[in-house]
Amino acid sequence: MLDALRETIRVIKERDPAARSHWEVVLCYPGLHAIAFHHAAHALWQRDCRLLARLVSHLGRFFTGIEIHPGAQIGRRVFIDHGMGIVIGETAIIGDDCTLYHGVTLGGTSLNGGKRHPTLEAGVIIGAGAKIIGPVVIGAGAKVGSNAVVNKPVPAGATAVGIPARILEESQQARAAKAESLGFSAYGISGDLNDPMIKAIHGLLDHSVTTDQKVEAILKKLEAMGIDCAAVRASQDQFDPQYLNKIVD
Repeated sequence: MLDALRETIRVIKERDPAARSHWEVVLCYPGLHAIAFHHAAHALWQRDCRLLARLVSHLGRFFTGIEIHPGAQIGRRVFIDHGMGIVIGETAIIGDDCTLYHGVTLGGTSLNGGKRHPTLEAGVIIGAGAKIIGPVVIGAGAKVGSNAVVNKPVPAGATAVGIPARILEESQQARAAKAESLGFSAYGISGDLNDPMIKAIHGLLDHSVTTDQKVEAILKKLEAMGIDCAAVRASQDQFDPQYLNKIVD
């Protein structure tokens, strides 16, 4: 347990530029404190001291604002940054070297027993406010953007954003990988990655504008040839692409 905590301290120092010393991490980082409480609570849980385990977990929640069920399995070098409002359910599994930001929920969708919470494989990054719901698997090295809602598996190395979460296309993931190569990818993704649904809407709006321009050119040509197009113009819909572009941005 002490070796695992030492590794966590070292990882926090490496990943958080605000951490100026190991003593600062030990004394002032609730994510580390929550992990320490969980080590004790989980050990009691495995020894069937369920009530005492829940009590230790509850004390950890009181002092850190981070709720981790004692039955959850957490790997080594897991970094919980800020941490306030994080909820990790009983059957959740978090692999080695994962990073979770504040407001993350690893929740369940079933009242039945068995596996009902997510599994995060090694190296996963979950952005602030993201919700991972149900017994889904987030593949190794995957990233979930801030405030995303994930209820389906995310492949290894992929980046998921949006509500419900969608997988970014390869070109966008390549930009994210480049950003990460320049430094640690805080909050899951870089700032220039749009929700793919928003990009699709923008694409449809652009296509609609182009189509309208072509129709207008055809009508003008027909009118120049002496053909009455008044009825066609009267039936055209009033469409403001600029307004729609603004409301989906």
